[in-house]
Amino acid sequence: MLNVAMLSKWHVHADDYASKLQSHGNVKLTAVWDDQPERGKEWAAQLGTDFEADLDTLLRREDIDGVVVDTPTSMHADVMVAAAEAGKHIFTEKAMALTVEECDRISAAVRRAGVKFCISFPARTRPHELFAKQLIDDQVLGGVTLLRIRNGHDGALNNWLPEYWYDEKQAGGGAMMDLGCHPMYLASWMLGKPKKITSMFNYFTNRAVEDNAQCSIEFVNNAVALVETSLVTYRTPSALEIYGTEGTLIISDNTVKVISKKLDLPFSGWISPNQLPQAQPLPIIQWADALLHDKPMPFGLEDGTKLTELLEAAYIAHKENRTVEFK
Repeated sequence: MLNVAMLSKWHVHADDYASKLQSHGNVKLTAVWDDQPERGKEWAAQLGTDFEADLDTLLRREDIDGVVVDTPTSMHADVMVAAAEAGKHIFTEKAMALTVEECDRISAAVRRAGVKFCISFPARTRPHELFAKQLIDDQVLGGVTLLRIRNGHDGALNNWLPEYWYDEKQAGGGAMMDLGCHPMYLASWMLGKPKKITSMFNYFTNRAVEDNAQCSIEFVNNAVALVETSLVTYRTPSALEIYGTEGTLIISDNTVKVISKKLDLPFSGWISPNQLPQAQPLPIIQWADALLHDKPMPFGLEDGTKLTELLEAAYIAHKENRTVEFK
């Protein structure tokens, strides 16, 4: 049995993570901590578990093997370093931290302690994205010249996100720091090392953080990624487009079309695959199973740091109105 503590209900995904773990069968939620005690007490009562008002007291408990970190992003570094130093395995919501320097602190603490770390990258478990990665790796599209990824919803437009979601001190940013994480880590996974980035952020609902955003990223392999995200769009189907020197892949609203010079067909033109890769378990489940069965973690420290590297540069590019080059 894996004993897990939930660290804060701040993030909108916290409830879902708790539900997934409670449904696992070999996981027990043993405690809740929250920097907002009333929120934490109420949640602990709903989950049928203990509430600990003091984080250090919780981390000293022997009936806790791992923690799920859903605190404000600005607290991630301090909370995860403390968890690692207490010998607790870590699952965290994205982004890993607000800066690469903070990610390095977390990574050093995790490695010193010998605990395991996983970040939530659910888009990397889905059939469509796995298929796209497979085509890139197998060179079916030739050399990739352009990648376009779009991810959006109407949370800011119709006010169904919590108001603290727009507090830059807690969240670190707006649409790009939230939904934009998914196209960001997909671009990094598919295209490799970034070379430079520019940003265009918009404040459609006049909040303190951006609610509509786009980044253009050039990678070392000369591919360009257009990363688009929004909290003010109506019924936005996710879009993934990959253009290469010998083929093109278009995925929109669960429709997949591919064309390539390399496909051995009796005719030329667009085709739709009749079988996609099987979906992998969600990251929270993979984390629990890896701990229970001593398996490698799917999305680790390096993955989380690469995402933060892109996000940190994206916000610098926006705030300073310039192109940011990566080292």
